[in-house]
Amino acid sequence: MPQMSKVELYAAIRRDHRAGMKMRELERKYNVSWRTVKKAVDSVWPEPRKKLPPRPTALDPYKQVIDDMLRTDLDAPRKQRHTITRIFHRLIEEHSADVSYQMVRRYVSDRKPEILAASGKAPVEAFVPQTHLPGHEAEVDFGDVSVRLAGELVTCYLFSLRLSYSGKAVHRVFASCGQEAFFEGHVHALRTLGGVPRTKIRYDNLKSAVAQVLGLNRARVETDRWIAFRSHFNIESFYCRPGIEGAHEKGGVEGMIGYFRRNHFTPVPEVGSLAELNEMVDQWDLHDGHRRIGSRPRTVNEYFAVEQPLLMPLPQEPFETGRLFTPRVDRYSQITVRTNRYSVPTRLIGKRVRVVLHASHLVVYDKNTEVARHERLIAKGSCRLDLDHYLEALIRKPGAFPGATALEQARSAGKFTPVSLRQLEVAGQRAGVVGPQSARAGRGREPIEKIV
Repeated sequence: MPQMSKVELYAAIRRDHRAGMKMRELERKYNVSWRTVKKAVDSVWPEPRKKLPPRPTALDPYKQVIDDMLRTDLDAPRKQRHTITRIFHRLIEEHSADVSYQMVRRYVSDRKPEILAASGKAPVEAFVPQTHLPGHEAEVDFGDVSVRLAGELVTCYLFSLRLSYSGKAVHRVFASCGQEAFFEGHVHALRTLGGVPRTKIRYDNLKSAVAQVLGLNRARVETDRWIAFRSHFNIESFYCRPGIEGAHEKGGVEGMIGYFRRNHFTPVPEVGSLAELNEMVDQWDLHDGHRRIGSRPRTVNEYFAVEQPLLMPLPQEPFETGRLFTPRVDRYSQITVRTNRYSVPTRLIGKRVRVVLHASHLVVYDKNTEVARHERLIAKGSCRLDLDHYLEALIRKPGAFPGATALEQARSAGKFTPVSLRQLEVAGQRAGVVGPQSARAGRGREPIEKIV
């Protein structure tokens, strides 16, 4: 039998007392003292539990000293006010106080806002409830998530665009939170929603959009590519206050990212690629449309059905979200893009190529012809090599084949099969440049047969 609460105990005692039971009988039945029975008979509600007095600490004798320092700072120059470290050192040097830094830090963190508020120099911050019109506003933010990608635990970035009226949100996971991911997230979200908010979209002061924050007002110097992107999609941007103070100005998307991370990324998902993960994310977005937010009477999809027709239409022309680079191919048949190296065919050594870097992949062009395509690397200082790009050189230098880095990466990726090994051996014997022993030392791929 579950234990009764004190209110239930009082109600039972009062009920039995009204039925004629004596005080002694009630004590024995409920195994309580005479004092408890008397209190239950006299009052419906139990007495509130008395709070224990705060335990004394070693800091108590010096709290008034700290308060005096903080009050002195009210009129001191801004750059010459006490820090917590300075207060701690003064207590030790001037008062020989036997206190810890953490003890001083906790007290100052609680006491300083109270002293500022009492002096009238720090007004109490109030939050004003907002009403969002359908189709008018949205919020955007990034949040980091951990993913086990191809067996390795990595940190990726979750892009979220949330409509303020309906709460409809669209998410996308990227390897980085750079400008390419910022743009591609917008394009995917706006296409999924079927339109653009009419009034504004709220943003942090992220570097993909803001080049400089001007003073304490809302003015910002925006990046050129972001200005062009906004103009293309007719987006009106609104930037929150810098730092943690401005987080509540887009609290909807902040909470949405937390909800999405707790409900869909717990436990940590295990996937083979980001494309596979984003397919799962799309299904999670569809599922979340059937939920109700807080005490709202209707689901997200029902509110979105009202909001979607009011969004502005999308432009017909596409916008190139990738960033353009023109690196030169080095003697290892590699190009360097954002601290990482990628392979291209050996015939391009010494030439400049055109690279379009996207959030999850990059494409290499020789003039207008695509010559290579790689999945974007997440870790800095890494390299990604395609064995096909080195086959022409390996035919001329068969001795370099067993220890080739491209070969090792092909093995690790599982792109090498026994059939490919046999094809390499036969093709090498026909060409007279790769013997059976050299072929078995490495593992080739099918395209070598076409070359020789």
